[in-house]
Amino acid sequence: MTRERNAPKKTIDRRWLPLNALRAFEGVAKHGSFTAAANALLISQSALSRHVIALERLTGVQLFERRPHALTLTKAGQHLLPAVAKSFDRLEYALDDIRNEGAPAQRTLRVQMPPSFAVQLAVPILRDFHRMCAEVDIDLVSPHGVGPPLGDVDVAVIYSRPTVTELVTDQPRHFLWLQFVRQTGLGVDVERGLVVDTAVLAAQYALSGQGVALADPSLFAEELSSGRLVKPFDTALDAGYGYYLTTPPEELGDSAIALFRSWLIERFGKRATAAHPPVQLAVSNE
Repeated sequence: MTRERNAPKKTIDRRWLPLNALRAFEGVAKHGSFTAAANALLISQSALSRHVIALERLTGVQLFERRPHALTLTKAGQHLLPAVAKSFDRLEYALDDIRNEGAPAQRTLRVQMPPSFAVQLAVPILRDFHRMCAEVDIDLVSPHGVGPPLGDVDVAVIYSRPTVTELVTDQPRHFLWLQFVRQTGLGVDVERGLVVDTAVLAAQYALSGQGVALADPSLFAEELSSGRLVKPFDTALDAGYGYYLTTPPEELGDSAIALFRSWLIERFGKRATAAHPPVQLAVSNE
């Protein structure tokens, strides 16, 4: 018995895209209710339900978990919603541009950045982008952690290793400190001490006079130059992580996304935080 290999993937012909069903799906996901979505779309609840059921039959999977007092997206629904919402947004923007005879329409970009990168580097200069391109508003989100961007963002700066893998890696609680003391030969007990989830909190801990922290000097160049933070050690530790700008390739034709992406590259492309893995080093208050 042999297994079939490289079986062709099932595709949907663009001519038969169920636009009404997709609109119904987006409405239900947005409002969390068939009744509320039907009222918003000005159609009957039964018609709305038929559209969603037809879309589920087309995809072959359930898009909503239907419970007596709760309606939630399944994993498949969560995967589909950002694509549907962004596609309808793009259509809306294009139609508005045509209706306004090429006049610039106000546009909102959803941008993801790591919290420390946003606070220390990006937020202070976003006003420069707004002066240059007043018709584009920025909706900034800053989730914690590392890894791929959220599904509903237009542009993302992520803090990650340069390689992508689905493997789960478990590290000791004080992994970076263990590496640092081994490299420097310091006789420090790294099994104790505060653990925080952002570089800003780590630096604030040092600024409060409580101890020493490992942080990216590029994020705290102003504090270092002013003497509020100092480098007690000359040794730097390359942890293998870096800041990477990501954009879905199909979005590069969007003028607003392309403009913001080019502006980010221009402002941060020469910085180590945008082009290379960040260097971790010890900082403390003077």
